[in-house]
Amino acid sequence: MFNLGTGELVLIFLILLLLFGGKRLPGIARGFAKSLREFRGALDDTKEEIKKSEKSEN
Repeated sequence: MFNLGTGELVLIFLILLLLFGGKRLPGIARGFAKSLREFRGALDDTKEEIKKSEKSEN
């Protein structure tokens, strides 16, 4: 999906560290990971619904 190298990831991390501080970064990362899991779950559910509707049409 994205083609980020180590240098880019380090730069992004440093910018986030400057913006939010070291104490808030773990909480932000947990919140982002949780929302990503929920999004993937909803995407999987949608794919399953599409497959079910295709099977019922045939």
